[in-house]
Amino acid sequence: MTSRRSNKISHGARAVITGAGSGIGRSFALELARRNAAVVCSDKFADRAEETAELVRAAGGTAFATVCDVAARPDVEKLAAAADEMFGAPPTLVVNNAGVGAGGHLIGEIGFDEWYWVLGINLLGVVHGCEVFAPQLRAQKQAGIINIASAAAYSAAPLMAAYSASKAAVLSLSETLRSEMVGTGVHVTVVCPTFVKTNVARDGRIAGNAATYATTMMERRGTAPEVIARKSLDANDAGRLYVMPQLDAWLGWRLKRLAPALTTRAMAKARNVMDPQ
Repeated sequence: MTSRRSNKISHGARAVITGAGSGIGRSFALELARRNAAVVCSDKFADRAEETAELVRAAGGTAFATVCDVAARPDVEKLAAAADEMFGAPPTLVVNNAGVGAGGHLIGEIGFDEWYWVLGINLLGVVHGCEVFAPQLRAQKQAGIINIASAAAYSAAPLMAAYSASKAAVLSLSETLRSEMVGTGVHVTVVCPTFVKTNVARDGRIAGNAATYATTMMERRGTAPEVIARKSLDANDAGRLYVMPQLDAWLGWRLKRLAPALTTRAMAKARNVMDPQ
């Protein structure tokens, strides 16, 4: 693999991806390999991280596998140190992708253990990634950071309070980081997809009819994760902050900004679809 860089951040990048063991994270790793990037594939599960790294190598790319629980700040600090050592230089692109799905309970019935679990991974995992890697990225002439949020960040669907709150915070965090990076060479992008063909519903903690609904929607209407990865990297290269990668994600974003009260009423009716009992 040549070390020559193009003027696009993703091409020839030294990239770190969290949650790279499957789904969107794995698709980021493979797409970056196509762009001549070297990739550190981190995941909570060592076998999944190594499997992704092997797929990248089989495709002719350079990849390293490592274990990282993003909810644990020391793990993310170790990830940054390991990436520096593996690359022989600090990373130039960080994809804060690791996340979990949760839902199916009303506020007041979710339970604090569920709140702490979801916020620990979906929010603090991104906080750790931004806080640890931002100084390294600022030091580069050209670098990028991509945070994976969700359309749940602005749709506020019922029975998804913990998940939606975590993703809304990621959206706000990304907007703030973008404002702080103005004048530097760092591009900040936040990605807010609707349904994607991943295992997040099966691997998460989604209860009752909401689980059936989420799984069905992902299987029938979900976008391929490869599409999300490609659009996100292209957006970061172009310096775009927001990525609403599907039509329904974009329409929901526009409706929330133009008619927030109407959006709330529409989401109230959605409960009958997610939980008809």
